[in-house]
Amino acid sequence: MDERLWSAAAAVLAGNDAGGWTRAAPHLYPHQWSWDSAFVAVGWAHLSVPRALTELRSLFAGQWANGMVSHIVYDPAAAAESYFPDPARWGTGVAAAAPDRPTSGICQPPVHALALAHLAEVADRAATRPAGPDRTGGARDDVDRVDAALVELYPKVLAWHRYLATERDPQGSGLVSIYHPWESGTDNSPRFDAALARVEVGDLPPYRRRDTGHVADPAQRPSDAEYDRYLWLVELLRRAGYADDRIAATHPLVLKDVLFSAILVAANDALGRIAARIGAPAADRAVIAGWRDRGRAAVDACYDPRLRLCLDRDVRAGTPVRCRTVAGFAGLVAGGERRSELLAELASARFLGDARLRWPVPPSTSPADPAFRPRTYWRGPSWPVLGWLLWRSLGSLGEHTAAAALRAASLEQVSTAGFAEYVEPFTGEPLGSPDQSWTAAVTLDWLAAG
Repeated sequence: MDERLWSAAAAVLAGNDAGGWTRAAPHLYPHQWSWDSAFVAVGWAHLSVPRALTELRSLFAGQWANGMVSHIVYDPAAAAESYFPDPARWGTGVAAAAPDRPTSGICQPPVHALALAHLAEVADRAATRPAGPDRTGGARDDVDRVDAALVELYPKVLAWHRYLATERDPQGSGLVSIYHPWESGTDNSPRFDAALARVEVGDLPPYRRRDTGHVADPAQRPSDAEYDRYLWLVELLRRAGYADDRIAATHPLVLKDVLFSAILVAANDALGRIAARIGAPAADRAVIAGWRDRGRAAVDACYDPRLRLCLDRDVRAGTPVRCRTVAGFAGLVAGGERRSELLAELASARFLGDARLRWPVPPSTSPADPAFRPRTYWRGPSWPVLGWLLWRSLGSLGEHTAAAALRAASLEQVSTAGFAEYVEPFTGEPLGSPDQSWTAAVTLDWLAAG
């Protein structure tokens, strides 16, 4: 255990703690982000199980009546100019399902059930250790706290997954539709280039970006042209009243997101374990298992043998999105039948085997892809949080050697680059926001696994 790194990671979470929820970053991201909070809870579990549970309770307090968990729950105490787009730009008051709390009108990948299952595992392990100091606090009490929280949060998470399995997949395809690149979590990935290029920006209300003021080089962030399209999509969603049926019928950007769908598969697997633990009805467990199995088969069907990756499907174009990004390893996250091919591609010179990489951790876009940009957000830099997701997936598949190598390389990266939002893959330069909460959180989990 690297105690220095442990203490530094814990200090980042403590510094970003807003009292019941955690800022994604101290300045650039001053609100509560959905999938950030799930990853953050994974880290908090090793410091305080009760605090980790509070993180998820706080997020789900902003859940929509239709089950959706918004990608941002805004802090009303933060200055209005602290982040853009602000709640007024979203205008979610037009949606019947919107909560009283200020939120955005879109969602992000459903990592939350994975976080809850992880909390239960951490509490259970602590309770079986011999008496003595432990980082999770009152071991047996923590198990009781987790079990009570699972009973409380299970129906909320079930409603969230049901929303994704129905409103975002009315075809029953097993693949989740997203309406905005921000919903993927990989905002300006080349995955969205073709679909965004078809978006014709109309009469867009004026705006001033805040994100570029928090980085040394604006080239690290999405371009202004991309941002115009992002905000026009928000405008169209608002005009549609955030009604999924209207959006699915008329919105210019609809993608079946293979990574989002794979995360839902893993989350449904975790939710099934939670349901069994709390004695949920057998009918619930059968539905959850059905969602999981349908999604896993659908992700497998997205595999492209030429690229050796799983590909998104552009619904409006009716074609797969042919680019090499980290999302292509969705089959590993979903635990499907393309494991050997995906592992070979992950190890290839197009990803971890590229000799130019400072550390063998996955770049967000392959250096072999024409759209690769090593310093630009999701177009090339490596993201520790995606490294964690692949590490967890490899371990779940029993690929322990590959998982151990990825963990070791990731810890080396964090030890050198700090808790950066993302990292230049060749030089190791930290990019984006420093003191990123989810980077610190997954570092704690990597260290605890040692």
